[in-house]
Amino acid sequence: MEIAPFDLKSLIRPVLDFPKPGVVFRDITPLFQSPRGLRHVADSFIERYVEADFTHIGAMDARGFLIGSIIAHQLNKPLILFRKQGKLPADVIAEGYQTEYGEAFLEVHADSLCEGDSVLIFDDLIATGGTLIAAANLVRRMGAEVFEAAAIIDLPELGGSQRLEALGIPTFSLTSFALDEK
Repeated sequence: MEIAPFDLKSLIRPVLDFPKPGVVFRDITPLFQSPRGLRHVADSFIERYVEADFTHIGAMDARGFLIGSIIAHQLNKPLILFRKQGKLPADVIAEGYQTEYGEAFLEVHADSLCEGDSVLIFDDLIATGGTLIAAANLVRRMGAEVFEAAAIIDLPELGGSQRLEALGIPTFSLTSFALDEK
């Protein structure tokens, strides 16, 4: 029995005009509802990073938590949570950034990392790069370095990957979509 090639894009649902008119939201809910799809994503990231030299995994609130926690578990790495403002209970450091929809703040516990640490940061999607750049700035403010920024999806037309690369942050994604791709 021959197994067909895996079509990751078929498990990412386009939702038109969400959260505002003109936006095509890339919904990963069907991907997480597919055991084969989730296994494919996890295995792809694990294969890429199993022998890589980094110390921590950072995950973005909230969809980045889904894949970041799986990969941290599988690679036996500590998981650092980058949260939306006001969600963490202890001392935090914060970084403001622009999203596609306005200004926001990202926070992390101030004692999460130290000099010499190297962090692989995860999000579900790279759009303008704002969230991942804010996380990278927080990592650097704690004296650590960013190993790579990884995501399931890249939207290259929005320039996020290019912005990250210009700041010396390598990027990796499993798939990409053109803005008008359905």
